[in-house]
Amino acid sequence: MSDPGEQLTRGVDLFVRQVGHWQQPRWAAVATAGNVSRADLVHRLVQEIANLAADAEGEPRRTVPRLANDLVLPDQLRVVAADLVAARPSAETLTRAADEVAATRTAL
Repeated sequence: MSDPGEQLTRGVDLFVRQVGHWQQPRWAAVATAGNVSRADLVHRLVQEIANLAADAEGEPRRTVPRLANDLVLPDQLRVVAADLVAARPSAETLTRAADEVAATRTAL
């Protein structure tokens, strides 16, 4: 079995390849799972990963800003995932994050 940090990084890379070329109309479309936009769903994922990183660092949770341009969401995801890996959390936390990324990718 591979390292959970590598699994998360690979999952984020796959995610970004899937959505990195999307334009605004595609982000605004409703996700296949749920009744929210794809952008809202991905922002929720970014916030969840940021929360896991804050917890791992022993820092307070902070709200990730929802920027006006949804095209930055893949970059936000990369940054918070890298922060989480750098915090060296438990394997369970990294696995949970990787599972969240995969679930969100499926739900789009």
